[in-house]
Amino acid sequence: MPRYVYQNLETSERYEFEQGFHDPAYTHHPETGAPIKRLIFAPAVVFKGSGWYAKDSKAQSRSSPASEPETKSDVSTPGAGSCCVPGPATCS
Repeated sequence: MPRYVYQNLETSERYEFEQGFHDPAYTHHPETGAPIKRLIFAPAVVFKGSGWYAKDSKAQSRSSPASEPETKSDVSTPGAGSCCVPGPATCS
């Protein structure tokens, strides 16, 4: 369950509360009734290592089939100047 940091608006004390993602933010301290507000912090995420995916961190040899460049498919991507619906272009 996520932990959120709140600050007392009168005394500037900080509190941590465990709440669900869909729970509304507290406006008053659940025990004292003092007015509080939720503080926003950057997430504490640390990425370590040489790559995120297995294919990013492994050295590929030239003779393996995985190292050959992929061929371009004829499927268009949305936002590339065409409709995202397959078939004849009917966008206006």
